[in-house]
Amino acid sequence: MELSSMNELIEVCTKEKKNIGEVMLKMEEENSAKDKDTIVQLMEKRLKQMEETIRRGQTSTDLASSGISGGDTRKMNNYLKHQQPLSGDYISDAMTFALATSESNAQMGVIVATPTAGAAGVLPGVLFSLQRHAGTSYKDLVMGLFTASALGYVIANRAFVSGAAGGCQAEIGSATAIAAGTIVELKGGTPEQAVHAAAIAMKSLLGLVCDPVAGLVEVPCIKRNVIGTSIAFSSADLALAGIESRIPCDEVIQAMYNIGKDMPSALRETALGGLAATDTGKQVKERLFGQKSSCRVNNKPRDM
Repeated sequence: MELSSMNELIEVCTKEKKNIGEVMLKMEEENSAKDKDTIVQLMEKRLKQMEETIRRGQTSTDLASSGISGGDTRKMNNYLKHQQPLSGDYISDAMTFALATSESNAQMGVIVATPTAGAAGVLPGVLFSLQRHAGTSYKDLVMGLFTASALGYVIANRAFVSGAAGGCQAEIGSATAIAAGTIVELKGGTPEQAVHAAAIAMKSLLGLVCDPVAGLVEVPCIKRNVIGTSIAFSSADLALAGIESRIPCDEVIQAMYNIGKDMPSALRETALGGLAATDTGKQVKERLFGQKSSCRVNNKPRDM
């Protein structure tokens, strides 16, 4: 079984009376020649790594070797300890977990690419916030990873998920889309609602450029992961309320692809435009690599 579109995914779910995560698990059984229990155990291993990355990021007092990121998770935790967050418990904790994951990524920690290292904070952020505030079980979180995998599978095969190929809309945009759809499914929504949530989330980030300062996956990448969690929850709420994307999800993905192809190379992970080309951005690069340095450094760590 292969999934070539979101429409096809919904059709398979309807025909087989399964949710998105269950369809993905079945597809993985058929394509990998592994039994169901083995596949679930492998996915659980990835969920545990996400949890460990968040734990490490929450307790770390280190800065990244660049000196331009690190310490914001502690600031967020301190804020939540002493203040009532304006964004509420779900989003504020998701933001904190996303920060922890992304800061760990910048410190060369082990992360789970969802779908990339640079966008690895959004999905674990929302998953472990759901665990804390909605009581979502560990077993259900594992199945949520299969939901996210199915949505990401379609996006990756219809467009791209790398900033170098399509800008940050392809990285944070895809991560936020799959997180939104996963929230919907974990909250009991239908496959159609999950796909609408993914479309709404991706529409909100169309055109987002990839402009990493000094070529490092830190500024503005880390904070974009954080903001992605709030968009994911907002999109999920809209979909669960019965609000639909006026543009079908497959067409939104195609639009993202077209925009990415039209995007100038300076805005696709080359660190030549956008925030990387600001006075401060250039000063950071000169401090780290010297004025004559023209190489693009990408500090992506080991992925699971």
